[in-house]
Amino acid sequence: MPAPSGQDTPPAGTAPPSSPYFAQPAPHPSSATPGSPGVQHVVVIVLENKPASEILGATEAGYFNQLAAEYSLAANYQAIMHPSLPNYLALTSGTNAGITSDCKPRSCTAEVRSIADEITQSGRTWKMYAESMPEPCVARDHGAYAVKHNPFMYYPSVTGDKTSCADHVVPFDRLDQDLQSATSLPDYAFISPNMCNDTHNCSIGTGDDWLSRVVPRILGSPAFTTQNSLLVVTWDEGSDDDNRVATVFAGPAARKGFTSHAAYSHYSLLHTIEDMWGLAPLTDNVRDAPLMSEMLNR
Repeated sequence: MPAPSGQDTPPAGTAPPSSPYFAQPAPHPSSATPGSPGVQHVVVIVLENKPASEILGATEAGYFNQLAAEYSLAANYQAIMHPSLPNYLALTSGTNAGITSDCKPRSCTAEVRSIADEITQSGRTWKMYAESMPEPCVARDHGAYAVKHNPFMYYPSVTGDKTSCADHVVPFDRLDQDLQSATSLPDYAFISPNMCNDTHNCSIGTGDDWLSRVVPRILGSPAFTTQNSLLVVTWDEGSDDDNRVATVFAGPAARKGFTSHAAYSHYSLLHTIEDMWGLAPLTDNVRDAPLMSEMLNR
């Protein structure tokens, strides 16, 4: 088992929780925490393997660039490393957990706390929506579904309870039903398109067309039209020569017509989500990453 990296040590004299992953859930906050813009929902969409230089200003990525112009663009946002899986783990746990390949869950697991653990402990809700996953909680590749793009299948705290896993890690086609009301959409949603629509096996234009059909449904949902919610669209990694990836904040919680040139990363995104909800940074990697607060509509 690879040794986890970037893990935090509880302060001396602090009693450990009864589980390495969960403490007793705290009440869901009724109002914004200090410094928080009061964001109700965060939806994160991750596409695949394109540096920002191939996306920003590209005709093929017309819809994405429209979002970038209307809302907030992080123009200097870096992925963590290569290949895919370590970036997905970084996005959701603040560490690659010693994993440096696209290994399958049967041969490697991330024995670390994740954003799912934090969100559950805080009394909030979460779901992972994986396109082309044939049924909930599938830990193997199936057709255009790649498990390496579903980080939650690598966390034992998620997969250890099969019933809970099936409730939280679901096929993408469940999203439309959950978008029907602000209460049915989870507070935190992570979306992985399939291997074609995420621009991994198919063109940038194919992925952009997918975004042009899915993003308006999200932005037009009650969670985004009646509440202060945030949509994030990013890529997992760039190229060997350029690991900068295009990243946009959209929705009512995002600042409009803004471009940031600050140096951000996947750790910054995780830190920003935690900060909005008053959650402690999962690792030193996250704690040390700059917040993306300037891209929020405060």
